[in-house]
Amino acid sequence: MSNSLEDLRDALRRFAAARDWDTYHTPKNLVMALSGEVGELTDLFQWLTPEEAANAMADPELAWNVRDELADVVHYLVRLADKLDVDLVEAAFAKIDRNERRFPTGDLRPVE
Repeated sequence: MSNSLEDLRDALRRFAAARDWDTYHTPKNLVMALSGEVGELTDLFQWLTPEEAANAMADPELAWNVRDELADVVHYLVRLADKLDVDLVEAAFAKIDRNERRFPTGDLRPVE
């Protein structure tokens, strides 16, 4: 398995289909679940100092939890994009292009 974003999308499709979850995986429900998972990831970092957060992966227990929550976030994001027929990689690169124009090198202010 090449472990591409498409492979992940397809694995998530199979996982949901095997459990008959497509009925529940509506865009609204997926956005709400994604928000909840981002909240759980936020909770892991909420009271850390900037230095502790930068070194989070050095703590084995915290690192495991961070990976687990990041996986949940990615799963729901990929599933949502799939349901909405959005190519995440294409959208992400398009956003970089827009931000390149909005935030030129050396100028930290947005272009109006």
